[in-house]
Amino acid sequence: MLENKENTHRISAVRPGSIAQEAGIVPGDILLKAGGQELNDIFDYYYYEENDELELLILHEDGEEQIYYIEKDEGEDVGLTFENGLLDNYRSCHNGCVFCFIDQMPKGMRDTLYFKDDDTRLSYLQGNYVTLTNMKEEDLQRVIDYRLAPINISVHTTDPALRVKMLHNRFAGDILQKIQRIAEADLPMNSQVVLCKGLNDGEQLDKTIGDLLSYYPQMQSLSIVPVGLTKFREGLYPLESFGKEDAKEVIGIIRKWQDIAYEKYGTHFVQASDEWYLLAGLPLPEEEVYDGYIQLENGVGMIRLLLTEFAEALEKEGRHPFKREHLTVATGVLAEPFIRSMAEDFMKKYPKYQIDVVAIINHYFGEKITVSGLITGKDLTEQINALANKGDRVLIPQNMLRSGEEIMLDDMTLTQVQDSLQVPVTVVKSSGQDLLNAFLGKKQTS
Repeated sequence: MLENKENTHRISAVRPGSIAQEAGIVPGDILLKAGGQELNDIFDYYYYEENDELELLILHEDGEEQIYYIEKDEGEDVGLTFENGLLDNYRSCHNGCVFCFIDQMPKGMRDTLYFKDDDTRLSYLQGNYVTLTNMKEEDLQRVIDYRLAPINISVHTTDPALRVKMLHNRFAGDILQKIQRIAEADLPMNSQVVLCKGLNDGEQLDKTIGDLLSYYPQMQSLSIVPVGLTKFREGLYPLESFGKEDAKEVIGIIRKWQDIAYEKYGTHFVQASDEWYLLAGLPLPEEEVYDGYIQLENGVGMIRLLLTEFAEALEKEGRHPFKREHLTVATGVLAEPFIRSMAEDFMKKYPKYQIDVVAIINHYFGEKITVSGLITGKDLTEQINALANKGDRVLIPQNMLRSGEEIMLDDMTLTQVQDSLQVPVTVVKSSGQDLLNAFLGKKQTS
């Protein structure tokens, strides 16, 4: 047990001026117990930290153990940060989902990209979507007792036999029983469906939406996203891409349930991700349909929000004697028409600018992958370098880089990208105001 605590319970930082610093706890110390109890993970620590009196057993780097008795306001943060944010090992996925993107990745990429996360605790901490197949009865009860919500659930289908088949897990068929338990505890949930042609679409999708809507208001929202298919599917379950008419059918089912949900509850509840409308050749819904963009991280309403924010920011921006500048904006195939439209609106107001928008074709994963977040440095640099004129600056979206770092999916660094392109590279953050500021060469806001 001590070996596990050394690996997961080590303190990485103590906030200056905090209770922990005043007590004499320092980075490198190891937390052995809180409230006299050994800790399973960070949620045990949070539970004991809520009290106005807290006892911490600390192991110092010199091998000495020391008990700290702390008095504080109820709920006050002690000020500790741990090397492992969970205080436990991460739980990997035991499913063999027919649509799993990680199974479709080539060999030779960094190890972290192959880790299949299905840890319910990360649903609470980071908003991850989880299948709940890893959960035993005591895990589910602990979620309920500690009120770890909202819980984001990868449902995919509510048909027990089909879910067992799609997740390739014989324990996957009890999803509605678990959702029922969570709903009875009055904990909020969100859900998603990765739609696979010929499996969970059509009548199955219709049934799934209806089943999940029955748990409203605890089940707050549902997103429907199409399966992503790379060119590395040899030996995997035979899946097909959706076509234009397929997308129209999916949107038709979703709109039917949106009307039902809105009439009954005043919310649209179920949302199609942006890809469906582009594939179907249909206009994006208006802003009010997205119910406050609850499912934004699943690609639901991202383009509509960006268009709205950019238009509002552009309207407010005054006229300035900016220098003449030529920009190249690199993006994914999916977003290219919309980025181009915003660039054209910008150039109407600031005619000294020339903005070229380039859709980067995903040769690495295959042309069916159209989102900017899966573009590699190799594809980016090769295609931008092939242009006759790259301009004065190249703009790339932030989601091309690993979260919190300046590294692309294939481990090419931002510096290497810039060295290859031989022009400055501006990383554009996610809002419409940030895009406008990036065009203008101003500091971004978010």
